[in-house]
Amino acid sequence: MSLVTVAAVILAASVDSALSPAAGRAAVRRIVESAWAGGAVPIIVVSHDRDGEVAAALSGSGAVLAEPAPPAAGPVGQMVRGIKVAQNSVSETDAAFIWPAHMVWVDAETITSLIEGHGADPMSALRPTWHGEPGWPVLLPLDRLDQLAALAPDRMPDELMADLAAGGVVIRPVEMGDPGVTIDRDTEIDDLPAYEGPPEPIGGPPPEWGAAAAEAGDENPLEGPALAPYEPA
Repeated sequence: MSLVTVAAVILAASVDSALSPAAGRAAVRRIVESAWAGGAVPIIVVSHDRDGEVAAALSGSGAVLAEPAPPAAGPVGQMVRGIKVAQNSVSETDAAFIWPAHMVWVDAETITSLIEGHGADPMSALRPTWHGEPGWPVLLPLDRLDQLAALAPDRMPDELMADLAAGGVVIRPVEMGDPGVTIDRDTEIDDLPAYEGPPEPIGGPPPEWGAAAAEAGDENPLEGPALAPYEPA
């Protein structure tokens, strides 16, 4: 059985994005709960805070709240910042979900299935699709981190994934049957198409999610959020 530790790096472009309502919860809180239920460990939220509001929204969760990288670093800088905080939190982390905070409806089973897929295919990035449309979060093996960090700061997330593919990173599309990977918070949850589930298993036997984190002896995984300081530029 594969032992994999896959982080979730949740990227909020603003405090309002982090706190936008999603079925009665703040967006980042709902995403953290889906990531946790799906088996992602550690969970990092990269967001500015305002009077402690984001921290309050994450209270009682297992998330780490991290200060963003400087704005000049662009979207790629925020991704790299979150991944490095994840590595510092759990050194055995070998992949990370790159998860924009407006994608609030991703099902926990999608996260579980992608982690299983990573266990079976650890060298490829995995991008969920719904009816063939590419979505989020993208699971990136951390041995591709240097390639991600080398990309231009003015590129937007979809462009960054295209740049990685153009640079030789295999990004495998995985049909999930989950409309939440492509439909964002602008659609209310009651208006989402029905969840269908993946048409076939995408990996072998399920991995022991967070095994490395458990061995590290975290006695209170649901207490938090922890706070990661601003890294020097």
